[in-house]
Amino acid sequence: MSTQTSAPADAVPQPLVVRTVPLDDLGDTATPDPHDLLDLLPTERPLAWVRRGDGLVAWGETLRVTVTGAGRFADAERVWHEVLAHAIVRDEVQLPGTGPVAFGSFAFDDESPAGGVIVVPRVVVGRRGGRTWLTTITSGPRLSPAPRLADVVGPRVPPLDPGEVVYTDGAVSADRWREVVARGIDAIRAGEVDKVVLARDVQARAEHPVDVRWALERLAVQYPSCWTFSVDGMVGATPELLVRSEKGLVTSRVLAGTIRRTGDDDADVARAAILAHSSKDLEEHEYAVSSVAQALEPFCSSTNVPDVPFVLHLPNVLHLASDVTGVLTAPTGAAAHPSSLSLAAALHPTAAVCGTPTTAARELIRAIEGMDRARYAGPVGWFGADGDGEWGIALRSAAIDPDDPRKVRLFAGCGVVAASDPPAELAESEAKLVPMRYALGRDASDS
Repeated sequence: MSTQTSAPADAVPQPLVVRTVPLDDLGDTATPDPHDLLDLLPTERPLAWVRRGDGLVAWGETLRVTVTGAGRFADAERVWHEVLAHAIVRDEVQLPGTGPVAFGSFAFDDESPAGGVIVVPRVVVGRRGGRTWLTTITSGPRLSPAPRLADVVGPRVPPLDPGEVVYTDGAVSADRWREVVARGIDAIRAGEVDKVVLARDVQARAEHPVDVRWALERLAVQYPSCWTFSVDGMVGATPELLVRSEKGLVTSRVLAGTIRRTGDDDADVARAAILAHSSKDLEEHEYAVSSVAQALEPFCSSTNVPDVPFVLHLPNVLHLASDVTGVLTAPTGAAAHPSSLSLAAALHPTAAVCGTPTTAARELIRAIEGMDRARYAGPVGWFGADGDGEWGIALRSAAIDPDDPRKVRLFAGCGVVAASDPPAELAESEAKLVPMRYALGRDASDS
């Protein structure tokens, strides 16, 4: 394990100075448009967490904390608390996402060199329930005058089209990945695991450097029910909320069980019914829901687990989905309930992205998957000074190469149970690659 912090030289010795003020000039709050937020972002290192036009966008970097190893979540939170202990804060809005905010992205595997990062931005703009705000985070001994949006937003530069994009095999070819799935099925039938989630990657090479804003805007419009995110080169639109913690209430949206859409509404209604009654998909979903409920139980005075899942309709696929909720309670001897990042650490990895039992499934993934997932399928999101926040699972996502922004690594994974079929799982993985292929494309036909 290691923990490192990096920031501008004048930022570390001084306390954070945080100022949040209301905004009244950010689009029509009655019908929020994601472009209102996303259009504010600059080209360099944009940060985003947006759904249905609400959420947070941010830019600049006041502080960066990098961590590795099994203790990466606890190490990141410890540094965050140390920073907050000396912060000077004036928050005139007092909503989730106001005041000090940090964005984070963490590796799937404890052993991955990708580790984790939390970024404290210089500027945050948020919108929630018809209210909008601006937060500035700097360093120094005193509060500055109230910020104005015009002072922190630069000239609008339209996102750059990535041009032609060429896709090639990743660490494991499509043909070989069918063999990986077959090995997973064999392990299940041998009693080594009950379920394992296996992933693959695809390499993309764009004609021009990939402008993250181009991908974000396409994803936010095409997949409005997902959480569109950008943190430290990880970009995507995840349908799966690992955990939301807000004023003592906790929610987790679990997805497991998938079928590809046909594009014909009547046919898709029939496919939704097939999915809802599929014993294979229901088995996969039950493992995922149980793992989340069991992980939350020690932190909650009560939980609600739906008896049956609902079918979540996305443009490219249909998912079995369940929203698990709970009421948080402070552990014995603790002054407050655990933070959203602590809950994310306790939940990760769920059966929806790893398998059951967790330890055995993770070892099987290391043995047969053939790649380092890096921050794919790891927690991604944000949290504030009170610990509340939202963390998704980095699915339907891609990693932009920090050394060559023309190179992008796309990911997709599938839950494998005894009844799984390798060619069908490969087809499912191709369906799950569609969102990021669309994000890098040019027109609606890419979806």
